[in-house]
Order: sequence, then C-alpha cells, then structure tokens
Amino acid sequence: MPPLAFTLAIGAAVLHAFWNVLLARSRDPESATAVALVAAVVVFAPVAAMRFEAEFAVWPYIVATSMLQLLYFALLATAYRKAELSFVYPIARGVAPVIVLVVSVVVLGHDASPTQAVGVVLVGLGVQLVRGPRRPTDPHALAFALGIASIIASYTLLDKRGITHASPITYLELSMIPAALGYAVATLAVKGRARVQAEFGVSAVVAGILSFAAYTLVLAALERASAASVAAVRETSVVMATAFAAVVLLEGVTRLRLAGAVLVVCGIALLVLR
Repeated sequence: MPPLAFTLAIGAAVLHAFWNVLLARSRDPESATAVALVAAVVVFAPVAAMRFEAEFAVWPYIVATSMLQLLYFALLATAYRKAELSFVYPIARGVAPVIVLVVSVVVLGHDASPTQAVGVVLVGLGVQLVRGPRRPTDPHALAFALGIASIIASYTLLDKRGITHASPITYLELSMIPAALGYAVATLAVKGRARVQAEFGVSAVVAGILSFAAYTLVLAALERASAASVAAVRETSVVMATAFAAVVLLEGVTRLRLAGAVLVVCGIALLVLR
C-alpha cells in the first residue's frame, strides 16, 4: 500500500471515529444525523463547485452509492439509539473489510493469501469478544451492526470504480446531496420539526463536516490503493472509537470488549498483507 494512501486512510479513521462519537452522544441520534448530513452538504458545496470534475459515466455510480449512503445513515443512527457505540462500531467496521475481501475473491476473482484467511478468523473472534456473553438491551442491535457492515462493504467496492470518473470531492458531494435531503425529509416526517431543530448545534454540524472530510480522504485513498487495503487500514478506527466510547461517552467498556476491538484491528491488519 503506497505511503500516501496509508496516511489518507489513517486520517480518515481518526475523523470517522470522532464524528461517530459526536452522533452517538446526542440525545436523538436520528435527528442529529439529519442535521449533520445537511450541514456537510451545504458547507462543502462551494468547494465541490470550484473543483467540479465529473464524467457522464459517473452517474450510475452516484445513484447507487446515494441509495447505499441513505440506508447506511438510517441504520447507523438507529443502531446508536439501540446499543452502545462500543458494541455497534467495532462489529460494523470490523466485519466490513472481511466482506470486501470475500466479494473480491469470490465475485471479482482476486487472490487471497493464508495470512488474509487468518485475518478473517481474528476479526471473527474479535467480533465475538465485542459482542460478549451478554446480549445488548435491544435484541436487534447485532443485526443492525451486521447490516451496516454489509452496506459499508457495498459502497466501498462500488466507489472504488465510481471514483475513476470524478474527483473525490465532486463524487462525494453529488452522492451525498440526495442522501442528505432524503434522510432529512424522512426524519422531519417521522420526528417532527421541533425535535430536529433541538439537535441543531455545534456538535451535529461538526459531526457532519468531519464525516464528509473523512470519506473524502477515503475516496482519495481509493484512487491510490486497492479497496481491500483501504477498507482494512481505515478500520483502525475500531480501537479509536472504543477508547472514545470509554473516555468521552463513559460507556462501560469491559476489558473483554476492548480486547475484542484490538483483535479486530489485528485481523484487519493481516487482511492488508499478501
């Protein structure tokens, strides 16, 4: 993996972990997410306009990834209402690169090494430790986390091809506009204007800006390295988010769950190796 791509992916990991913490700590994650998405689209619109670069061939990818992004944020916000960040985040982010690798091998015909196979096993063990012997309060939390992982893997593979037809900032802005508007309209319809307005503040706006910036770094990394390696390196955010959950959110992160998060990252690191 080229050094610049690695640096971009690591930077994305830090930003990603932090904006997830900001959303998870909100009183109403769904409303805060709606505010964050709209804020991000508005803030980055002038930048995207000045650096607009897109081919006509990008539009099928824009439509598909917009739908995936909309579903991703809907599941993510709901998951943070149902379970702790230290439960949802490691499972969702840890399983995603495993799915990317499996699809790359089975569907796209790429090769996989024994080291990567060991990485898959470590991720699986880590996820089990994060889950722990006790189930979360909501029985559907695990299903939401795994669903998020599937969506992450899907848009990672899709965007690896789509980004060849547009600059990263243009691609992300075009894909996020319909996702942000769709999510905001749906949230207003379900939650009501007052509840959404109550979440309008610095925390939600910063979360939106960081989420946009984080994925811009990911797209830039995808231009320079394989989807599997980028997905793997960016998931070092698993340990970062788990630590943030303990320190910032004051979640009861057990040693077992922290060990699971570390194991997930170790497995992801092996997925990068050949």
